[in-house]
Amino acid sequence: MPTRRYPRPMQRNRSIPASTVVPVLTYPDVRAAVAFLETAFGFTESVRIGEDHRAHLAVGDGAVMVRDVRHDARPPHPGDHSHEVLVRVEDARAHCERARAAGVEILTEPTDYPYGERQYHARDPFGHRWVFSETLADTRPEDWGGTTVG
Repeated sequence: MPTRRYPRPMQRNRSIPASTVVPVLTYPDVRAAVAFLETAFGFTESVRIGEDHRAHLAVGDGAVMVRDVRHDARPPHPGDHSHEVLVRVEDARAHCERARAAGVEILTEPTDYPYGERQYHARDPFGHRWVFSETLADTRPEDWGGTTVG
């Protein structure tokens, strides 16, 4: 049976973010993480579950969830690099300066790439890695060495 490339719209549920893919990141202190993500990256808390169990944060037309340390869920250890969350932004340079002012560790400064994006990489104080990406041009993957599949 062939896989559908574009699924039908999902049923709405105000208790979960509407995005198709939602990263769920573990933080040692959910309230501190929410405050930090709002200040540093401009996210907006949309749902709180318990005082410090989980929170949903909106960012553009996407979302991220933060959760507490519980059962086998743990934040990254110092030096771990198991994941990155890519977030599209309007102005990577201004976003980077906002994050820097909030104490975010900037791993790479905003850089223009041949695939049409300006990106910077950051690590928040809890160890999670983020990539913030501003689209500069609609670039065909074949123009920079990629391959369009399908």
